[in-house]
Amino acid sequence: MSKLLYSATMSLDGFIAGPGGDMSWLTPYLGPDPFADDLAGRIGSLLVGRRTYGGDDPHRGTEGEGQAFGGGWSGPQVVLTHHAPAEPVPGVVFAGDLGTAVATAKEAAGGKYVNVLGADVARQCLEAGVLDEILVFVAPVLLGDGVRLFDRPGGAPVHLERLGVTQAPSAAHLWWRVPTPG
Repeated sequence: MSKLLYSATMSLDGFIAGPGGDMSWLTPYLGPDPFADDLAGRIGSLLVGRRTYGGDDPHRGTEGEGQAFGGGWSGPQVVLTHHAPAEPVPGVVFAGDLGTAVATAKEAAGGKYVNVLGADVARQCLEAGVLDEILVFVAPVLLGDGVRLFDRPGGAPVHLERLGVTQAPSAAHLWWRVPTPG
C-alpha cells in the first residue's frame, strides 16, 4: 500500500520557501544528491498543493524548468484545489477535497510513495491523520522569513519516530515516521 511522504528542502531556520513563495534561494542547493536520486525512483505519484503547483520554480532558466524535481521525476500528479483549470492538463488530476486527492494519489502511486509537496497540503494531511512520513533536506542557509515547513499555530505537538539521518554535500537528510493517530 502506498504511503504519504512529505518531502521538502528547508532552510536551517525552518522555511521551505522565501517570502511570497520565492524558491530562488534553493537553486544553489540543487546539486547532485544520490539519496534524492534514489528516492525519485521510489515515488509513484505526487500530491501537490495548488500554490506549489502554480508557484515559483527553483529550476527557472534551466532545461528542467516546469518539470517535477527539475525533470528528475515524471508521473501522475494530483493537485488539491478548489479552482481547477477549465482545460485538462495531461498527467494531472485536480481534486477539490483532501479525501479524494489522497485516494486518487494513492491509487496512481501503484504501491510506491505518494510524495506530498506544499506546506499547506502537508499540514492538512497531518491533521487528517493520513501523513505517514516526513523527509526534510536541511540546507545550510538561514532565510529569516517565508513559508514554514509546518505552520500550525495552536497545534498540539506531534512526536515523530526517527527513520534515518544522512548527509550529502548540499544538505542533511532527516527522515521521520509519523505515528498512527490514536
